[in-house]
Order: sequence, then C-alpha cells, then structure tokens
Amino acid sequence: MAEEFAPLRIKRVVRETRDAVSLVLDVPAERAHCFRYRAGQFVTLQVDVGGDRHRRCYSMSSFPHCGDELQITVKRDPGGLVSNWLNDTAAPGDEISVAPPEGRFILGEDERAARDLVAFAGGSGITPIFSLIGSALANSTRRVRLFYANRSRESVIFAASLSALAEENPDRLTVTHHFDDESGVVNPATVESVLDVTTDADYYICGPGPFMDTAEQTILASGVPRTRLHLERFEVAPPPTDAVAASSEVTEKIIIELDRKTTTAAYRQGNTLLQTARMAGLRAPSSCETGSCGTCMARIVCGSARMLNNDALDDDEVADGWVLTCQSLPTSPTVHVVYE
Repeated sequence: MAEEFAPLRIKRVVRETRDAVSLVLDVPAERAHCFRYRAGQFVTLQVDVGGDRHRRCYSMSSFPHCGDELQITVKRDPGGLVSNWLNDTAAPGDEISVAPPEGRFILGEDERAARDLVAFAGGSGITPIFSLIGSALANSTRRVRLFYANRSRESVIFAASLSALAEENPDRLTVTHHFDDESGVVNPATVESVLDVTTDADYYICGPGPFMDTAEQTILASGVPRTRLHLERFEVAPPPTDAVAASSEVTEKIIIELDRKTTTAAYRQGNTLLQTARMAGLRAPSSCETGSCGTCMARIVCGSARMLNNDALDDDEVADGWVLTCQSLPTSPTVHVVYE
C-alpha cells in the first residue's frame, strides 16, 4: 500500500521549459532501499496547498543506473493545482512527502531481450519514456525509436538530452519530432508513417488521451499484438453515461475485505469500487487512479464489475477475478471484493 510517505529534500530544481520543471530529490542512505525503482515507474507526492492536502503521481525522469538521485518532471497544467504550485514554488532545500516507487510501465523482466523499443510520447508523456530509453540503451542491445509530439519546438522537454543520447548512440536511437503548430495534430496517417511492423518490437505510449488513443488504435490496426503494447495514462475521461447507468440500476451493496476486516457498504450510483471503499471510511490502496499502476488491484470473489480502463492487469489476472478498483463499476446486485 502506497501510504508510507517519507520527507525527501529537493536537491536541485531544473527548469526544462517555460512550463515544465524537474525536481531532483535527495534520498537519504537509510531510505535508499525503499526508493529503488525501475525505469518507467512513478512516485506519489503528498503536498499541502491552500490548506488542503493533495496527492499526485509523477514519473521518474532519471535513469536507475545513474546513482541514487531520483528526478521527477512536472509540466504545468492550466487547471492543475499541484503542478502549478510545484512549478511556481518548489525550491532547493524544501522537503516534500514522497511514497515509494510503483508502476508497471516498465521494460520486460529480461531487459537484455532482443526486441526493439518503439515509443510514442506526447508532451509530458516523455517523462517515463525518457527513463525507459536511457535504461534500454545502457542495459541492453536494443534499438530504440522515439516519436515525440509537442505543440511547438519551444515545448520540447529534454530536447538537449535527447539530442545527446542520439549522438552517443547513432546506430541504436532514432528520434522523430512532431510539432502541431507546423504539421497539425497527430493523426493515424502520422503514426503509420513512422511504424515498421516488420520489426520485432515492444511499443510504449504515454501522453494526452487523444494522442494515446490515436497511437494505440493505429498500432493495433497494423497487426501489432496487444501483448506488445504498453500504456501509461496520466488522465482518464469521465465514465460514459451508459456505463454508470448499467452499474447503478442493479447494484445494492458492496462487501469489502481489507486489512483482515469485512465491511458492507451501500452502493451509491456512479461510484467505483475504490470510491465506495473510501466512503465507507476505509483506507483502500491507490495511487495513480487512472488504471495504469495496479496499486488498487483487488479480487472479486462474488458478483461482477466493469473496468473502464485497464493498462495494468494482464488477461490471466482479469480471468482470475482481479480488477483495478479505481476503474471498476459494479454490474451485479452484490459485489464482494477482497484486497490481498
């Protein structure tokens, strides 16, 4: 459960672009074992802004093989309370509460596998992908291809670092930039133009929702197996009205087993299993709340639920009854869910 927050000091603040900042966090030696991470993972920050406590997840943009420094990169969101606060106020010497790394948007267990890595990043979606690229180049013989879309040249995060990596690895790393203000928004034809399905590769996608949907659908339509596709979402659209209606018409109660205690909660229309647990006063595990990390996973032992988004569980886990509670709407009169 991602509740063990630790105070970490901000060691350096790096202004990447006008609206993106990297925070280098100093991990004390006694906590180093808690903050070991794999490329592509994220940490959860807990911050107090305006008298209210907020939690947000940010991917590491550092390379695990480069020492104990842990870096996250935060892009300003016009409506983002925490992202704006971090961009405007974070300073060296400040302390911030951070939970240990999590996430499944990672390279395969065998990082020396022969398959190439093909990545599609949009905007701040470069953050975990940048870490994946650095790790793949350092720890394997993989060839790497990156398609990176931004609104303009001025909004490219890690522009100099990506150029340096490409220069250092001319035979292994290819970077293709796309700028909306010059070429229009990314569409299926754009994605198809950089695909090479004859290559045995793993595909990684991260960025704004429409960008990810376009890349995912185009890649799958080209014949790439879904098992080779890895997605990390920073946001999820509200549940469709028909999904809410389908769940609320039949569900009466949710039985929740957590921390060796069983709680029965009345179901409120439109709520996910995670929201139901919280309303019952339970501290159910959660982190990203976008269906990407797997922190909130639990097993349904009776009843059924529909997942709105699943980028963390494989088909075998789903078949065994596992769900992401942050994305699950109940679809039976009673649902019995067990956090193990």
